[in-house]
Amino acid sequence: MSAPADRHDRAPYAAALHLNAGQGWTRLGVPGHQDQPANYPSLTALAGPRLLAMDIPMFTEGVDLAPAGEPGPSPLQEALDLAADAWGAKRTWFLTNGASQGNHAACLALRALSGHAVVQRSVHTSVIDGAILAGMRLEFVHPNVDVNLGIAHGVTPAALDEVLTMYPGAAAAYVVTPSYFGAVGDVRALAGVAHRHGVPLVVDEAWGSHFGFHPDLPASALASGADLVISSTHKLAGSLSQSAMLHLGYGPFADLLEAPITRALTALQSTSPSALLLSSLDVARRDLCLLGHQRIRASIDDADLVRALIAEGGRFTDPGPAMLASPDVIALDPLHIVVDTGSGGVPGFQARRLLEASSRIHVEMATDSVIVAIVGAGSRVDAHYIVNALHSMPAADENMHRAKDRQPIALPQTGPRARDVRDAYFAPAEKVPATQAVGRISVDTLAAYPPGVANILPGEVVTAQVVEFLQATAQAPYGWVRGAVDPSVAHLRVLLEQ
Repeated sequence: MSAPADRHDRAPYAAALHLNAGQGWTRLGVPGHQDQPANYPSLTALAGPRLLAMDIPMFTEGVDLAPAGEPGPSPLQEALDLAADAWGAKRTWFLTNGASQGNHAACLALRALSGHAVVQRSVHTSVIDGAILAGMRLEFVHPNVDVNLGIAHGVTPAALDEVLTMYPGAAAAYVVTPSYFGAVGDVRALAGVAHRHGVPLVVDEAWGSHFGFHPDLPASALASGADLVISSTHKLAGSLSQSAMLHLGYGPFADLLEAPITRALTALQSTSPSALLLSSLDVARRDLCLLGHQRIRASIDDADLVRALIAEGGRFTDPGPAMLASPDVIALDPLHIVVDTGSGGVPGFQARRLLEASSRIHVEMATDSVIVAIVGAGSRVDAHYIVNALHSMPAADENMHRAKDRQPIALPQTGPRARDVRDAYFAPAEKVPATQAVGRISVDTLAAYPPGVANILPGEVVTAQVVEFLQATAQAPYGWVRGAVDPSVAHLRVLLEQ
């Protein structure tokens, strides 16, 4: 945060929205409920009558626009300026379709600079979708993988340098940090590599929107030299689901990127954005700036206590040291709690189900080996309750915790690339049984959720290993394969054979 905190004691957009809601308007426009809670009882029951009063259309004077006849910026523009200041950005845009919208816009903007970009292979599928929309070719940098836990981390500066050297003239280098597991990459070094090659560094910092708001948190990507940052503010920074931000850094590419980003968002964003989502971004910024230090310290203390109690119990292994040993990881987000439940005889998927059934504890995600719990930046958790629930889980296999009995989880190697992503996406296709798809070229993006990293891309050859992995994911509790033709991944869509 670059300005005195007292500048951030206001939430101008949220305040204007509250003021407008209390003025007793007779509304003869959209949205159709027109702030009539008595006539829309089911909608009112969702969050009370105040919800309808605050659900206003875009271009409302005094909220999105400056009050009639008054000079100066609108409350919305003030909120945007304060957010840019808080995150250290030259300019910030509010997003109402999540960080996915930011990735789509970034790809569309980058396509104005060049026809290809160098991208971390484990980017979120929204980056792949954005490249397809933009008609941009992707050249991949492969992440490091923890074979014992089946976790893909980030990329090293050396790996990024190698691929940028192989593919000169790229629009950008596009990386993800932190990972879904809280592993933080060396953004400063990655930015240095990108800039030496004459390209901007774009960082999907979806899981790090809170970074930089407390000295015990990792530095933000913007503070570390990134040029464009996608921030999923709702994840840990306290705004409502589906709200996010896109930040433009002060680096050497700011002037080059600002106009293409503005144009891309004009094409992609709704002309009817939710005032509720926008106001939640405004108050999340204010709270991080004014209350963040004390509240985030308490959140970190709670997460640290969970880890300490787990270690004291001696049943489950902390994967943190192994994650830090990866050459691409320089720090861990203390608000991510990763527990290797497999080391205590409970597969991760089963641990998630047991915690929900026995203790009403919902964790963020699970793999075969681990669960990932998230503590919001400002949230509090009962560490003793959580750890007692973990230690109360019956072991599925008493011998599973013994290293010699555990089989490393191998994330499937991606198939070879046979066609460009966009060309394959739009090519004539046919649906075939999964066994018959092996060796054929996919036209779809298939990604195991969580974490939403593509296992098959359009243009890649389908392998038996990938099919087996995706089918196993689909069968696991809470497993889901985005882009699949059917829930069980029994069929795939492949290029039509001529």
